[in-house]
Amino acid sequence: MSSVSFSAVGLVYPGGAPGLTDIDLEIADGEFLALVGPSGSGKTTLLRTLAGFLAPTSGTLRIGGQVVADGTRSTPPEDRRLGMVFQQHAIWPHWSVGRNVEYPLRLAGTARRERTARVREVLDLVGLGGLEARNPATLSGGQRQRVALARALAARPRLLLLDEALSALDEPLRDRLRLELRALTASMGLTVLHVTHDRAEALALADRVAVLDGGRLQQVDAPEALVRRPASALVARFLSDATVLPGTRDGAGFTADGHPCRVPAQALSDEPGGTGRGSLAVLPDDVELLSPAGADRSQVGIVASSLFGRDASDVVVTWHGLDVRCRTRGPRPSVGEAVRVGVRRAVFYLDVAAARQPVAPATGVLA
Repeated sequence: MSSVSFSAVGLVYPGGAPGLTDIDLEIADGEFLALVGPSGSGKTTLLRTLAGFLAPTSGTLRIGGQVVADGTRSTPPEDRRLGMVFQQHAIWPHWSVGRNVEYPLRLAGTARRERTARVREVLDLVGLGGLEARNPATLSGGQRQRVALARALAARPRLLLLDEALSALDEPLRDRLRLELRALTASMGLTVLHVTHDRAEALALADRVAVLDGGRLQQVDAPEALVRRPASALVARFLSDATVLPGTRDGAGFTADGHPCRVPAQALSDEPGGTGRGSLAVLPDDVELLSPAGADRSQVGIVASSLFGRDASDVVVTWHGLDVRCRTRGPRPSVGEAVRVGVRRAVFYLDVAAARQPVAPATGVLA
């Protein structure tokens, strides 16, 4: 069993700074979970807590049903049977590939014959069979990262931790290793926690993605659900570059604070309890650029950036000091062009004190 359970886990650094707060998280046996969040959100803190490099100050952490930390004691990293791969592969240059890979087996006192067989096995798994005697300096960056992965797998860990393990690689090598990594871990039935700053990578690789901010979990869900049904404006903005407008919703519709944006009532849900102060989140794919003809000055924005994309162009429109991000298909607008911003779908979120769940999506034009 290699499931993971965080139950009300908290961590306070010396001096009183909070690192993690009330983390409740279950990772199923054989699941690939990606952890994302803004810089300083607590991603690495959570990973290091699971690895045993940091001890939580409250709550309970279990691996495979076994308590490894409970706020009063913490099992050392070497006793948790984990494999870990870092952003910088940390391969010893004075050792051969085989010697690097067998290092954790030497530490564990594994017999020489078994070490040799295990090294051969894991190098075959990562596509480096026959390279045991090679000097790491003669390998490419991708091959060295495969050596680091083989070393993590050599001791047959019950859990694999990846700390920005692919971020130092260039495309398209990085894309190829993503595919290989996902296929390999799935075939081995490994439970994986992958910390990454790359949102697209997290969504592409993981069974579920956990979004962390300020040391708190904001949402844990399947990639499709995170993109289509973000639990908060914060998740929508971080994960999908949503434009977020604070304001008030009443019987007449939504009114943005200090901005000419208005969303009429017919473009919003009429569900009871859906009024009050909150935020409107608009995803880039739900924005359309309309002709400014007939619109007054308050309705018109200027294209500030227009970047070509294979599937859709990434366009930013500055509208009365607000940068609205959108993805457009078809003719790409030019920088400096005047446009009117339209919205096909928007989600209104009440303030946390009022409610955490969004009301039904709406369609309309922001004006």
